[in-house]
Amino acid sequence: MKNIFIYIVLLWSTFALAQNEQLAQYYFDKGDFEKAKISYEELLRSVPSNTQYFLRTVDCYQQLQQFDIAQKLIQERYNRYKQGVFLVELGYNYQLQKNDSKAKSFYDQAIDKIKTNPNDVYGIGNSFEKKVLLEYALKSYETAMQLQPNYNFNFQIGMLYGQLGQTDKMIDLLLTESFKNPQNTNLIQTQLSRFMNGETDNTAFKDAMRKALILKTQKEQDVFWNHYLSWFYVQQKEFGKAFIQEKAIYKREPESLMSIVNLSRFALNEDDIETAEEILNFILLNTKNIDLLIDTNASLMEIKIKKGEEKDYPQINATLQQLLVTYEISPFTLSLQLIQAHFLAFNCKRPEEAIAIVKKALDLNLNEYQRADAKMELGDILLLQEKFNQALIYYSQIQLDLKNDVMSHEASLKAAKTSYFKTDFDWALKQFKELKSANTQLIANDALEYFLLINDNIAADSTLTALKQFAKGDFLMYQNKKPEAIAQFQNILKSFKGQEIEAVTLLRLGQVFEIQKDYVSALSQYQQIIDNHSDGIYVDEALFFSAEIYNDELRDPEKAKPLYEKVIFNHQDSIHFVNARKKYRQLRGDTNL
Repeated sequence: MKNIFIYIVLLWSTFALAQNEQLAQYYFDKGDFEKAKISYEELLRSVPSNTQYFLRTVDCYQQLQQFDIAQKLIQERYNRYKQGVFLVELGYNYQLQKNDSKAKSFYDQAIDKIKTNPNDVYGIGNSFEKKVLLEYALKSYETAMQLQPNYNFNFQIGMLYGQLGQTDKMIDLLLTESFKNPQNTNLIQTQLSRFMNGETDNTAFKDAMRKALILKTQKEQDVFWNHYLSWFYVQQKEFGKAFIQEKAIYKREPESLMSIVNLSRFALNEDDIETAEEILNFILLNTKNIDLLIDTNASLMEIKIKKGEEKDYPQINATLQQLLVTYEISPFTLSLQLIQAHFLAFNCKRPEEAIAIVKKALDLNLNEYQRADAKMELGDILLLQEKFNQALIYYSQIQLDLKNDVMSHEASLKAAKTSYFKTDFDWALKQFKELKSANTQLIANDALEYFLLINDNIAADSTLTALKQFAKGDFLMYQNKKPEAIAQFQNILKSFKGQEIEAVTLLRLGQVFEIQKDYVSALSQYQQIIDNHSDGIYVDEALFFSAEIYNDELRDPEKAKPLYEKVIFNHQDSIHFVNARKKYRQLRGDTNL
């Protein structure tokens, strides 16, 4: 009983301490330093040896400009513990009072402390860094390394060079450190990436990085630098240049294609289709691994379908059929089977054949994720045929089989869209509302878009006539019937001119025209939103999509730049804000194009 009582008391004390610490932090963050000071003093009395509580107490006195009290506290602490960090604190207390000579005296004493005991560098160097006394922090680490050659502060010194604007020194030191200690490469690359993609103009930094890496690749002839240069080009999304480096690596180390496989995925994710196709064809020529051959062929077929026109469809289907003969129908070729089914249903308008392929696949010995993939495809094809309830059954099965998984959320989104297509708007609205907070950003954004669409139009039109017409247009888009969808949306514009549905209809028309590569018509729709619906919720998308057309398709950066700028300055809450800022900086010359 005595032990239990002691345990309860200790537990309660720990809980109370944590609560008091949260309260002190709250006051400090709020800027109420008088209350924060009282709270931290109380915490310090309960744990006198806690340095964090002590330093926060001193911070409070300094914020309240009670420098004499702060100095007395720090001096007493230094006299007791003789730790160099308190010399830095004494110097900083004088610096806050504009007494630079006194501050320098204590900073120099802290450096001398390192000369006496190099181990003190850890606390002193870190303290200088926290106070943004970068020159002194640099001197701390350099002094310690001179005295103890086995100490390694190259990473810290390199980062300080960067903060001091000495980027050439930073790059040289960090690259050298990466080569000598490859285990630190990931950490170093993360920090270099931050400098390359930072808030300020970083063109010079990227140029210096590129030159340094190319020079090392040429001079040292070590494959390590080819890997590094490939990484650099991937950061710049220059996948073709990265591929040149990866091929050079593969010629010298032909044991694995994994880096090249990953590069193909990066290129696909960034829609660099031409480079991705080139990489995938290289993989086909250089592997005998069946799984890799199947995956690579699957990716290539998806590219061919995406690029193909109706006249190409017979050849595409023949190629798919030949691949399935070559690699056989089995769980290992499920990706190819589902690609063929989707192609037959959505491109060739042969849904019954597609359903037969998927049902045959479901009879194979599939794992739970493969089974979910097959059911998802089957649901999609049934939805295409307007068999809404049957599609919902398959989506629901995935939700039950893979609860809380990304695939479950994807199935939930498709179920919500199915309800929307069949104009069951109340149920669809509830589902989209739940999915707005999904962990996957793409699903959350998609759900938010449909939630706003339904919610706004339910409020504006109790008969839901316009929304039903719009949902029909969206369903025609899903069915890959673009001309019919265009006609449907244009009819909505005529029938419901000036009503709530108008802006989103213009947006959807613009998106359809973009898919058809009719960029002039797309820009016309977006411009109408910008001109006539500037206070609505779709103007940020109209601006961003227009900018993307000018930048990526029409190669007219001067027209793209002011559109990106409007997103940045007028629509900070837009889901396109981050991409708009990035593209704007590129066009302004902040990054290499």
